[in-house]
Amino acid sequence: MNLKAEQKKKTEEINQILLDYLPKEGGREATLCAAMNYSVSVGGKRLRPMLLLESCKMFGGDVEAAKPFAAALEMIHTYSLVHDDLPAMDNDRYRRGQLTTHAKFGHAMGILAGDGLLNYAFEIMSEAVCVQGANAAKAMAILAKKAGVRGMIAGQTVDLELTGHATTTELLDYVNERKTAALLEASLMAGAALAGADEQTLSVLEQVGHFVGLAFQIKDDILDVTGDEAMLGKPLHSDEKNEKNTYVSLIGIERSNELVSEYSNRAVTLLESFEGPKEFLTKLLMSLAGREY
Repeated sequence: MNLKAEQKKKTEEINQILLDYLPKEGGREATLCAAMNYSVSVGGKRLRPMLLLESCKMFGGDVEAAKPFAAALEMIHTYSLVHDDLPAMDNDRYRRGQLTTHAKFGHAMGILAGDGLLNYAFEIMSEAVCVQGANAAKAMAILAKKAGVRGMIAGQTVDLELTGHATTTELLDYVNERKTAALLEASLMAGAALAGADEQTLSVLEQVGHFVGLAFQIKDDILDVTGDEAMLGKPLHSDEKNEKNTYVSLIGIERSNELVSEYSNRAVTLLESFEGPKEFLTKLLMSLAGREY
């Protein structure tokens, strides 16, 4: 399997799914919808919806029925980035080489675009739940919890509170487990839930997502120092500029790279305990350790 070619194909498929579900621009809310659509359409790896769809497939689920959840998940992820970029948070003007939403549409519309994406995600999922029933409701509950006040938002909160203050790897793990890993856990768990997976399976997938998330965030910290600015689509050393605590600042690049490999291997080892088609998913998870953007 050519991983890059297969990943590109799946990314294009997800982009089409997003186009099918994003709101049409028109009426009094045209500017809001334009800002929402812009936020999603500037690109990205589409990693989270990809994990959700692949997890659903691995456990024999209906991938077609999983599409609204894949779209909703990417909207939730995007809203978090739109709000992260705001002046009150990380104050970034560029993401993926494009102006951030607030830089293009204004601060107020940046806030509203994030609000719109979050609410629209649940509108899409709730409509699917009405048709699909219990498995879909379970998937939506997983996404809500992992994105919420004990999940991603908790990580963002503590990240802000620690900015500019000395910290420990334990506190940094708390942030990374929630701010980054929670949605990756949700991706794998929700996809499997849509296929009717049991609680034990969901628990193992949660651990897979946990290790993938830690590896992904530490790699992000490394790339912020050593990456190619053109490939990243944003300025380097933004963590240092914003006085953010990272693994690189706490334990150095060499040990950080070791942890990326260690966590990635642990994730794949757990994934290999499942039957079902997972060649692409396994290779995708391992590729994250060596990514350049």
